[in-house]
Amino acid sequence: MIEESGKRRRTMAEKRQLFMEMRAQNFDVIRLSTYRTACKLRFVQKRCNLHLVDIWNMIEAFRDNGLNTLDHNTEINVSRLETIISSIYYQLNKRLPSTHQISVEQSISLLLNFMIAAYDSEGHGKLTVFSVKSMLATMCGGKILDKLRYIFSQISDSNGLMIFTKFDQFLKEVLKLPTAVFEGPSFGYTEHSVRTCFPQQKKIMLNMFLDTLMADPPPQCLVWLPLMHRLAHVENVFHPVECSYCRCESMMGFRYRCQQCHNYQLCQNCFWRGHANGPHSNQHQMKEHSSWKSPAKKLSHAISKSLGCVPSREPPRPIFPEQPEKPLDLAHIVPPRPLTNMNDTMVTHMSSGAPTPTKRLQCNPDAASHLADEHALIATYVNRLQSGARALDSPGRLDEEHRLIARYAARLAAEAGNAPRPPTDLGFNFDANKQQRQLIAELENKNREILQEIQRLRLEHEQASQPTPEKAQQNPTLLAELRLLRQRKDELEQRMSALQESRRELMVQLEGLMKLLKAQAAGSAHSSPTHGASRPMPMPVRSTSAGSTPTHVPQDSLAGVGGDVQEAFTQGEHHTEQSHTEVWGNGTEKGSVGGP
Repeated sequence: MIEESGKRRRTMAEKRQLFMEMRAQNFDVIRLSTYRTACKLRFVQKRCNLHLVDIWNMIEAFRDNGLNTLDHNTEINVSRLETIISSIYYQLNKRLPSTHQISVEQSISLLLNFMIAAYDSEGHGKLTVFSVKSMLATMCGGKILDKLRYIFSQISDSNGLMIFTKFDQFLKEVLKLPTAVFEGPSFGYTEHSVRTCFPQQKKIMLNMFLDTLMADPPPQCLVWLPLMHRLAHVENVFHPVECSYCRCESMMGFRYRCQQCHNYQLCQNCFWRGHANGPHSNQHQMKEHSSWKSPAKKLSHAISKSLGCVPSREPPRPIFPEQPEKPLDLAHIVPPRPLTNMNDTMVTHMSSGAPTPTKRLQCNPDAASHLADEHALIATYVNRLQSGARALDSPGRLDEEHRLIARYAARLAAEAGNAPRPPTDLGFNFDANKQQRQLIAELENKNREILQEIQRLRLEHEQASQPTPEKAQQNPTLLAELRLLRQRKDELEQRMSALQESRRELMVQLEGLMKLLKAQAAGSAHSSPTHGASRPMPMPVRSTSAGSTPTHVPQDSLAGVGGDVQEAFTQGEHHTEQSHTEVWGNGTEKGSVGGP
């Protein structure tokens, strides 16, 4: 009894955890309901890690869990909903690097409890398929254009026309999200919500649907949806501008500029909370900026615009064809698993799925050509497997090709067994069945051989990459080579140390020699001041050879002192204008002194 009560309390705490964390963010101080709702839903999206799952991955998860084959009004229980959510997060962790893995169990618990609170407030323990699709497609990451295209595909008919009753149902489901974060009075569902989006009852195609919901401003009941996506885009945008109220030196996120007060700008926190000072008032019109441009860039843009150099703006979104594209019929490319007892044991490794009936082959030329095409395709896959085994292809790819081969073989056997057999074609059918069985047996044998070869190559690779000490001890040649290499390494290190020591000694001797020569030159300069004053001051020049051979360390180190050595020798040996010109006028001589 005590354990049950403790478990019940933990369950209630998990259900309230997300809402308690959201309340701690103090979003209720935001005075505008649109920003308040968008901030709350963005917090839920990030806390549940849904911003890491884009709309395409979400659609793939729907297909993997079979939601695309169910009617929108079909109800699913909480356990299946938990399975769907689990598959989403486990697939997400496979795509993320190891350093950015998420807590799958915590994300599942938070999202599951939020969906139950939003869509099963009465506690029935069931949600409709359309509720799950609408909520996850709205709250996941990705572009709003892609989300709206997917939503339109769920509420339109085969001719690409929107069904108003389904759009009304979508509004009922999606507006439960603001209600779940306690913003129902501002954005709750009403009977007039559809009319606010599409006042005129007419044919709504995809482009008109996108233009309406992505307009500026969008419909009032969905104004929080594009704002939530803009919040995600500007979270890391930096504005090097000082806020006029809080005096913050820079801003992150949105920036708001007053249209009446000169150079009055507010950060998003001050604007959302209604802060104002000086001549500014909350009644003034503010312009929202999601990026920052320097004054120079603004000036260049204005000049280019006045000169007509700015290209015309592209349409805000692409224009899609009015008629929906017909989905590809893949029934003859990857056929479903056949319902035949004789092939159940052969395809036990295949993933289970809902089987669908297939057309039975008739004994006519078209069926024979179709059968020949499938045989050719099977042979292609066999050749790919044989050529890819030596290259150690990925196991997932090989398993997928094995499943394809098994499906083709099983379908051939099933269709051949169920096909009508006229008396005149009994011999032909018997031969065809015999050939098919032989082909199946050959394919199975080849698959086994390929798997064995892959396993053998993997073992050889592992053994080669992990040499044991026993093997190293058994090979005296390797040990001798290793011993020689270590000895050679020690000799080179000793040689390097000796060279470094001799280099240091040479540097010390050279410095002493330079001091001595400079002292002698200074004494001779005092004895002949007229000659010393008439000579120009030489500048040290780096040796060209030192720059071309950077690997010789002493050459680089001594190149800078070449001028000083030359100066000392020149001043000590030559006292005439002619000898001075010969020494300092020759660039090669001067460069050679700076060499090692």
